[in-house]
Amino acid sequence: MMPTASENTLFGMGNPLLDISAVVDKDFLDKFGLKPNDQILAEDKHKALFDEIVKRSKVEYHAGGSTQNSVKIAQWMIQKPHKVATFFGCIGTDRFGEILKKKAEEAHVDAHYYEQNEEPTGTCAACITGDNRSLVANLAAANCYKKEKHLDLDSNWELVEKAKVYYIAGFFLTVSPESILKVAKHASDNNKIFCMNLSAPFISQFFKEPLMKVMPYVDILFGNETVSETRHVFRPLEDRYSVCQHIVLIEMETMPKSKELGFETDDIAEIAKKTQNLPKDNAKRQRVVVFTQGKDDTVATVGERVTMFPVLDIDQNDIVDTNGAGDAFVGGFLSALVQEHALEECIRAGHYSANVIIRRVGCTFPEKPDFH
Repeated sequence: MMPTASENTLFGMGNPLLDISAVVDKDFLDKFGLKPNDQILAEDKHKALFDEIVKRSKVEYHAGGSTQNSVKIAQWMIQKPHKVATFFGCIGTDRFGEILKKKAEEAHVDAHYYEQNEEPTGTCAACITGDNRSLVANLAAANCYKKEKHLDLDSNWELVEKAKVYYIAGFFLTVSPESILKVAKHASDNNKIFCMNLSAPFISQFFKEPLMKVMPYVDILFGNETVSETRHVFRPLEDRYSVCQHIVLIEMETMPKSKELGFETDDIAEIAKKTQNLPKDNAKRQRVVVFTQGKDDTVATVGERVTMFPVLDIDQNDIVDTNGAGDAFVGGFLSALVQEHALEECIRAGHYSANVIIRRVGCTFPEKPDFH
């Protein structure tokens, strides 16, 4: 019998957002300068959008944000017991914050938010027009997490100590890298599993220094399809730590071409292997690197080998929304990981979760999984 998960086994920390989705018309998009299928950060001109979208008919609210999505999906895959996943992040003391707490509770996630009144709760508006979804994110309170006012509190740190698996998306490096380091060092010192996600190209590009500090503690590193669409720099360097500075994920449409940046490889298997071999604090665990590539094979380091894992087949007509696919893959993976399944089974669970989520609007799922 494989072990079953227990309460607070999985710990996540990140940027909580209240997802607000509603059907809108072209006039609504035009009013706020939105494209039918886009993802942007809110500007001042979008502030009124959040007040207006909640007045639409059939508004849906969900607990969102990358890490919170993943731990929510892990909980859905596991089903019982409830509260397998703990989540930390910052919200505002407002109506949206109260809705977010309620939605996290409905998802059976044990969310312990740091609440402050300087910034409103972070939101992500999904403006739906036909088959298109225009996303407008306002991070707001999510940027205000304070380690000393939340993570360092004895009652909260006890929940960190209770966990066996930790997951933090790279987005949180922009908010509280010192919080990530404290959790990562605890995991390493106690031979627990610390997982991280490269999340987006700008993280590796503009937040190399905090990423480099955390990397020695990372047991499982996730990356998404931007890895396979981009080029990576691996120079032969005397200081191996500085290799981490060159895991640069750059979208080629917006950045200089590879020759200007001195790229030496775009072979994803080689990238995975080099990343696996970066310096590691806890030598008892060999780092595992997992790169998803959308509809193409998932690439993972299995011991000394790099292995390709085919994703589940799906009719293109059944794909409704791919935005939550990466978060869903990680959530499925984590659900198997906390139950101590083998890597191959973790990836299989990740592929299943992603396959379910892309058939639906937003990062939502049916009442129960059909995974065996």
